Amino acid sequence: PLAVCALAPNPSPRTLDGTNTWTVGEPGGACVVIHSRPPGDGHSESIMSTVDERSSHVTAVLLTHGHIDHAEGADELAGRLGVPVRSFRSLSLKNEEVVEVAGADLRVMLTPGHSSDSVCFVAGNEILTGDTVLGRGTSLVAHPDGRLAEYLESLQALSHVCADAGIERLLPGHGPVIDQPSDVVDYYLRHRLERLEQVRNAMASGATTASEVVDRVYADIPPEVRPAAESTVLAR
Repeated sequence: PLAVCALAPNPSPRTLDGTNTWTVGEPGGACVVIHSRPPGDGHSESIMSTVDERSSHVTAVLLTHGHIDHAEGADELAGRLGVPVRSFRSLSLKNEEVVEVAGADLRVMLTPGHSSDSVCFVAGNEILTGDTVLGRGTSLVAHPDGRLAEYLESLQALSHVCADAGIERLLPGHGPVIDQPSDVVDYYLRHRLERLEQVRNAMASGATTASEVVDRVYADIPPEVRPAAESTVLAR
């Protein structure tokens, strides 16, 4: 009842099935739209239909971060709705700020690492994670803006919130809803630490470039996601 997803028609190796656009707020009251896509592909119309069907009124378009697959259509959609676009990058969202919607408060949680401006939104027993945690696979640390140390700290913070606040679901920016939030976040942490150790070992054995590290550490990945692996290696 709180959040509904409209899937953008932009599937790719990086976006999985496409970008999840979330309309958050119980039907009949104030809501926010999280993420958007460029005009012209019918996605804005799908979002507005969702809002109409729920008899809701939008108060803002929020961004979990500024990457193009989440933000490119935000200004156009916000203009059609007559509401502002709010993000951490533009300083119109602040860490720990509370955004009110019908049925819940959305607490802004700064989670840099995937990008320097990444935030999550904690809403009751759910967290909207953007690209910090995906519904399938693992996320990249987007060099040069992303930083591995920050990403590890953000995952640790998410792990604590999942355990302490009784979080039941993660609503990601790509991929399906996650029903085992603590297990998935803890896996993300273990996976990143294991990869970090593998990169250290690759460099100790003679790898001197990101490409050489990827050859040794990510030898089994599909070619189309190799750029993401190199980006993550550089971000270390």
